[in-house]
Amino acid sequence: MPATTPSPMQHQEFEPPAALRDVIKCFWYNRMNLGEQLSEFEVQPDGYAEIIFHFGSGCRLATPGGWQPLPSPFMMGLLQQPALFLAQNRFEIIGVRCFPWTVFDLLGLPAGKGGVRVIEHPLARLHVGLAACMRAGEVAEALAQVSQYFLEARPPLAGDRLLAKAGVAMSEAHGTLPVSRVAAAAHATVRTLERKFKQAAGYTVKDVSGLMRFEQVRNHLLLHPTTNLAGLAQELGYTDQAHLSKEFKRYSGTTPAAFARKARNGPPAASPDFVAFVQA
Repeated sequence: MPATTPSPMQHQEFEPPAALRDVIKCFWYNRMNLGEQLSEFEVQPDGYAEIIFHFGSGCRLATPGGWQPLPSPFMMGLLQQPALFLAQNRFEIIGVRCFPWTVFDLLGLPAGKGGVRVIEHPLARLHVGLAACMRAGEVAEALAQVSQYFLEARPPLAGDRLLAKAGVAMSEAHGTLPVSRVAAAAHATVRTLERKFKQAAGYTVKDVSGLMRFEQVRNHLLLHPTTNLAGLAQELGYTDQAHLSKEFKRYSGTTPAAFARKARNGPPAASPDFVAFVQA
């Protein structure tokens, strides 16, 4: 399908209540008016898991078997490659951005790998009420309902302190710390950290750190597409520019130089620090 040019996005982020900040990074709202033709959008990987409620004319995911309609909500775990979506007309999203080491515990689900996942969960009962809020233009009320759900439904033990300390260290270093230093920050052995992290996130510390670091490169190139790649590689702890380029292509499907050239042709479609629907 040919992609249309959407009107500028309206994007807002909201800090969660204090009781949820160790498990949820933020809540966010996004609105696009796409027009009548179907538009394709690419979602780039990053270091977060997302719970996505969507409203409007529906949303579909590109799969080897064709376009798969997605319910609301669906879960977008850690992506290893870009994911392609299809939507049209009015398209609104309420997102819950979670840390990958907390999202499964928060939802009471077993950890696992995989990008976009359709989940059967009591959370889905929120959609009807949220849709009514969207129709009435009451975004703040919709976000309050989502926040209240998690305040009430959060398991008492959600949010392992060891993993929280490790996550803070990883986030503050933008994924550049070796596993041994992450373990030291969490006051744990490497073996204990890796075991608990894999059980909670479905991925290793190195896996998530790699995505965090890729996200930093991507965001930097969006904002500064003429940056020197060799200097950026050194700044973010890659072995050299070739290492950066290899990792960037692994997650994005393109080279950092090609990505930067595309960024120079126009401003990013949205704030670079969230899982953005970026027009392909």
